[in-house]
Amino acid sequence: MLNIRVPNVTITGIGMFVPEKILNNQHFESYLDTSDEWIRQRTGVVQRHQAEKCTPNSDLALKAALEAMEMSGTTAEEIDLIIIATITPDRLFPSTACTLQAKLGAVNAGAYDLSAACSGFVYGLSMAHGQIALGHVKKALVIGSEVMSSILDYEERGTCVLFGDGAGAVIVEEATEENGRIVDYIIKADGTNGDILHMPAGGSLNPTTLETVQRNMHNVKMEGKKVFKLAIKHMGKLAREIVERNGLTLNDIDLICIHQANIRIVQSVMANLSLDMDEMSYNNISEYGNTTAASIPLCMYGAFKEEKMKKGDRVLILTFGAGLTFTAVILEWGLEKTIDKSVGILAAEEAVVSSGINVSASLNNKDNKQV
Repeated sequence: MLNIRVPNVTITGIGMFVPEKILNNQHFESYLDTSDEWIRQRTGVVQRHQAEKCTPNSDLALKAALEAMEMSGTTAEEIDLIIIATITPDRLFPSTACTLQAKLGAVNAGAYDLSAACSGFVYGLSMAHGQIALGHVKKALVIGSEVMSSILDYEERGTCVLFGDGAGAVIVEEATEENGRIVDYIIKADGTNGDILHMPAGGSLNPTTLETVQRNMHNVKMEGKKVFKLAIKHMGKLAREIVERNGLTLNDIDLICIHQANIRIVQSVMANLSLDMDEMSYNNISEYGNTTAASIPLCMYGAFKEEKMKKGDRVLILTFGAGLTFTAVILEWGLEKTIDKSVGILAAEEAVVSSGINVSASLNNKDNKQV
C-alpha cells in the first residue's frame, strides 16, 4: 500500500459581496397577490439584494474574492486554481472563472465553473481540497456567486420572492492544524428528481428560440412541496451519516450552517436532528434570501462576523439543491475575527477597474466573424 501523506487543508480567508440595491417584501406586495406577512411566515425572507440589469456575475465574484485574498494574505499570482460555483454565469463560455482570472491578474491559475446549484460551493470546496491533497495545487480560490435575478420570472410569486443575488469566496490551502481543517465531506446526487427544480431552456435540450422565450422557459421552475420534503429528508440523513463516520455525535458539533433556502426547511431539519435552532444554527435568509451557490459562504461569513463561528469550533454544513444535489461537510474553523474592508481591498478594486477588463455587453459584437 502506498504511504500517501494527506495534508491538513483549511480555509485561510473568507469574503463576500452583495449588490447595493435591496428589494423588500413590500416591493412584491405592490404588484403581486402576496404580503410581507405571508412571505415572512412561509419563507423567512424579509429582503434580498438585486444586481442591476446586465451586471456580470464575475463582478460580484471579484469583490468577494478580493476580501478573501486579503484576509489570507494571498496575491493574485499565488492562486493556482479558481473554481466558481454558479448557475448564472456571465456567459455559457468562456467560464466566469476564466473572466475572473483575467480581472484578478491570476496568471498562474487554472479556472473553471462548476454547476451544482445550491450545493455548488461545497462541491467546489471538495474539488479544491482534493487538488491540494494531491499536491497539484497550493492555493485555491473557491467562490459561490449568483445573479439569480437574471433567471427569475418576477410575475411568479412562488419563486421570485425567494431568491437574491450575492457572492461568497474562500481561500483554501495547506496549513497547520492550529489554523483549522476541513475534516470530511459527503457529496451526493439524485438525478431522477431533477425536474422538480430546473430551468427548461437554454441548453442543448431546448436551445434558445423565439418560442422558448415566449413560453417563459428561461426562468426557474420549482415544485416547492417536493423540494421541501426531499431537502429535509436528505440533509437529516447526511448529518447523521457524516458525524457517525467521523466518530462524533451531533452533540460534538458547535454550529450548523444549513443552505438558506427557506427558514421552515432549516427549522424542520433542526427538529429532525433534535437540536435547538437558535442555539445551534446560524441563519441570514431574512437578509439575503436564497442566493443558491452563494448561500453557504454568505452564511459562514455572517456567522464569523457575528462571532457565532469562532476559532476552534467544529462546524457542520448541510446543503440541498437542484440536480438534485446534497452535501454535508465537517470543518474545524481556524480563523480569528478580523473582518474589515481595508484600504488594500479598495485599492485592488480600483486597479481592476483601471485595467479595463470587462465582459462585453454587446448583443451584436462587431468582433464576431464567420469562420
